Amino acid sequence: MEKIEKDEKEKKASETVIRVEHACKSFKKQQVLKDVSISCRQGEICGIVGHNGSGKTVLFKCICGLLYLDSGSIYIRDKKMHKEIDMLNEAGVIIEEPAFLGNTSGYKNLDYLYQLRNKKNKEHLYIILEKVGLDPKSKKKVKNYSMGMRQRLAIAQAIMEDQNILILDEPMNGLDKSGVVDMRKLFLELKEMGKTIVLASHNKEDIDVLCDSVYEMEMGVLNQIR
Repeated sequence: MEKIEKDEKEKKASETVIRVEHACKSFKKQQVLKDVSISCRQGEICGIVGHNGSGKTVLFKCICGLLYLDSGSIYIRDKKMHKEIDMLNEAGVIIEEPAFLGNTSGYKNLDYLYQLRNKKNKEHLYIILEKVGLDPKSKKKVKNYSMGMRQRLAIAQAIMEDQNILILDEPMNGLDKSGVVDMRKLFLELKEMGKTIVLASHNKEDIDVLCDSVYEMEMGVLNQIR
C-alpha cells in the first residue's frame, strides 16, 4: 500500500502542468516573444530572470489567456489554451500592480473578491492575511498602505483560493528584507503542498533560493540556464 502511494506521489510530481511550445507574439512590428518554449511540473518552482521589457510579463499574460499568441501553443495539463480552455482559472496571479479598492481595508478587499466565487469565510481570510504578515483586523485603508503592504496583500489575493498554479511576476517588489524572507518561506511551503509556481524576479538570490529550474529571457528569447 505504501509503495502504491509513493508511486502515485512520484507520478504526480512528474506531471507537466504548464507547457509552452514555440510561442511567438508581436505588437505591430515589434516581436516580443521569439519561439519561446518552457515546461513546468507539479510541485516545481520555475524561475524566469530578465530585464524590464525582455518579454516576461507578456509571456505570463499569454499563459493566463489574457493575450493570444501569433503562433505556437500553450497547454495547461494537456488542454490547449484558447481551444479547450479560454482562461487560466485555476491560478493565483500577480501580473503588474493589482487594482485594489483604496478606501477599504485589506480584509474587505479580499472578502469582496473571495465572495465572487466562494461563500463568505472570515476565518479563512484571516489566516491568509496572517500568512502574508498583515493584520486581518486592521481598519487601515489600502490607499494608505506602503508599497510592501500592498505587495503582501497582492500575494494574499493570489493564494486565498488555494489554487494549484501560481503565476507571480516580481512578487517581492517593495518588500523589506524580513518581508522577502517571509515570502520565500511561504512559497517553499506552497511548493511542498504540490503547487506549480512560475516566478519572475530581478533578484538572483530569490531565484537561487526558490527555483528548481531557471530560465533567462532577453529580447524575447528564452533560454534555460539551470
